Amino acid sequence: MPNLKIYFLPFLFFSFIQFSMAQEIALLKYNGGGDWYANPTSLPNLITFTNNNLGTKLVAEPVTVTPGDSDIFKYPFVHMTGHGNVIFNEKEVENLRNYLLSGGFLHIDDNYGMQQYLMKELKKLFPDKTLEELPENHPIFNAAFEFPNGLPKIHVHDNKPPQALGIFDKNRLMILFTVESDLGDGWESPAVHNDPEEIRLKALQMGANIIKYVFEN
Repeated sequence: MPNLKIYFLPFLFFSFIQFSMAQEIALLKYNGGGDWYANPTSLPNLITFTNNNLGTKLVAEPVTVTPGDSDIFKYPFVHMTGHGNVIFNEKEVENLRNYLLSGGFLHIDDNYGMQQYLMKELKKLFPDKTLEELPENHPIFNAAFEFPNGLPKIHVHDNKPPQALGIFDKNRLMILFTVESDLGDGWESPAVHNDPEEIRLKALQMGANIIKYVFEN
């Protein structure tokens, strides 16, 4: 029974907060030396775009949470990014796992260079699960805007095809890992990367799709 209590209480807490404060999103501050704070304008810009185009009422600035923080259960959508190392300690692994299994969602956007470090941490979280590539007809690619070819390519990096990889709890997508796309760079203000407007628009539309998918599923 003690283990049931551990999972059941976060689920109740998350469910209550989801309906009373469902329009705040969070940025994950993690340990290991990676720049979790990369792309400072990206989430505020995505929030503005989503509010303006989908009629959402997201709070203008994301909050910052840590993997081991009980406050993470307040936010149905948590975003994670960076270029470098990621480390989750035992407490953070347990808390983050409970959050995800209780209905939470983690979007990890590789800002280029994170993947090699992140893989071992994902194995800590869910040793019995593997990342699966989302098919092009997955609902996340047409939640609001149509992406018939799947995840858009925003920045070149290694010139590999973009991938949307997921970890599921039964049929529910709880972790989305976007690689070789760099959506967050596309969400940044125009002067940061000087991306063409059509590229920024694709990135913002895909980001809005993710948020809409999370809040409606």
